[in-house]
Amino acid sequence: MNTALETKLKTLPRSSGVYFHKSITGEIIYIGKAAVLKNRVRQYFQSTRDMDIKTRALVAEIHDTDWTETESEIDALFLESEMVKRYMPRYNILLRDDKSQTFVRIDMKSEWPCVCFTRNPADDGAEYFGPYYNAFAVKKALRYLRKIFPYYTKPPKVGGRPDLDSHIGLSPKPGTTSPEYKATLRKLIKYFEGGRKTLALEIERDMKTAAGLHDFEAAAGLRNKLRDLGELQRRIMFGDREFLDISKDRALSDLKDLLNLPKIPVRIEGYDISHMGGTNVVASMVVFTNGVSDRAEYRKFKTKIEQNNDTYNMNETLQRRMSEKNLKAWGAPDLLLIDGGKGQLDSAIRAMEVSGVNYPIFSIAKREEEIIVHKTRSNIDTSVIKSLIERPTEGVFVESSGDYYVVNLHAGQRNASSHSKNLRGAPLVNAYSDVVKLFQRIRDESHRFAISYHTVLKRQKQTASSLEEIPGIGPATRKKLIKTFGSLRGLKSASADQIAEVIGDAKAKSITPYL
Repeated sequence: MNTALETKLKTLPRSSGVYFHKSITGEIIYIGKAAVLKNRVRQYFQSTRDMDIKTRALVAEIHDTDWTETESEIDALFLESEMVKRYMPRYNILLRDDKSQTFVRIDMKSEWPCVCFTRNPADDGAEYFGPYYNAFAVKKALRYLRKIFPYYTKPPKVGGRPDLDSHIGLSPKPGTTSPEYKATLRKLIKYFEGGRKTLALEIERDMKTAAGLHDFEAAAGLRNKLRDLGELQRRIMFGDREFLDISKDRALSDLKDLLNLPKIPVRIEGYDISHMGGTNVVASMVVFTNGVSDRAEYRKFKTKIEQNNDTYNMNETLQRRMSEKNLKAWGAPDLLLIDGGKGQLDSAIRAMEVSGVNYPIFSIAKREEEIIVHKTRSNIDTSVIKSLIERPTEGVFVESSGDYYVVNLHAGQRNASSHSKNLRGAPLVNAYSDVVKLFQRIRDESHRFAISYHTVLKRQKQTASSLEEIPGIGPATRKKLIKTFGSLRGLKSASADQIAEVIGDAKAKSITPYL
């Protein structure tokens, strides 16, 4: 351990957080979380006798260590997973596995919502919290929370007898109405979102009010909740917020320098198109706040005119995004990343020009993952990119192609396939390695979100009835027709008079041509 690092480790805090081990070249080689940063990080530099071979190799490469404090261990879990996804350190093997991520799912639209876990979030209208890569810790936290905010883990049987969970206070007590239950779940969600202190104050206020009204049984229940909430803070706390100190984020700082941006891009938006032969055409908009995915800000679009034309689809999506209404409701981006080549980038730029706005924008071409920047219309100062042509940098190759600059920040490496998460080839660390991994993370997330929405629409269409495509026929009318004639085949064989008896003359005349 060098002298500078030894001095730095003396300033380690006793709070929870995420730490970053770096090599002599500045490459982040390992990211970890800690309940107490001071204890965990210093363990690496004590006796190596009990360490395995991998840890010894890691310690031998550590030249510097940085860290970011968080409010709780669960916040550190969330931040750790995002940072590993972005930087993909060589020694973080398990956390790079997409299949290991866990989400907490709550469907507030159902009458009796359940709290459950899933590894595959869907666009089904439910609320998802995550991803988390330590499922054991998340489930442990929810077990503690269930004592304070009772919830169902599976839909209750209507009219059924109360189960054991209801008797011991883990599920809503008998007589609880659906609105009362949902109010409890909203408090649980508020806790997920970091509202711990506010909830504690509310419970304490309600306890004092109940005591003042001599409702001592209710006051005692609230007292127990307040005690359990305090105990939970001492064990493990649950939050899903961004605590990253943006000034310490190397990827965002290097990105600012590369594109010569006036400030660090706080809000980066990524766009991708997904369809199958021009059907079920959808677009995704993912948002990364301070370099970390912000799922609450994600948006999805279904094109108004379905075409097997990605340039048109991207143009329509960007025009809708840049409308005055959406800019006011969603906020303005600091940087736009388009998944595609020169055609998609040009169509997105034209959409902004039509809308009368100008934000920095560039694209990433598949396979080679080259960055494409328009020399004059990308709203980016390309002086740094241009200087890289005259002053070559190791691992970076810039080509001037007509009105565009094509930038390869990982020369000598290539993808195994489009949308691959890891570059193949000899390990090469240069000044922009962290920027490349950030771009990959945003591009992969926009692709995943677009594919998931497209899949939902495709499945819906496969199971849809032909009656749904007839204008003027709503769910109630369809139900009447199927109930009367049994099936679409039975409806087609029926006479116009028979159909009119069920739905009236006007509707019968309107649907007959379609049958």
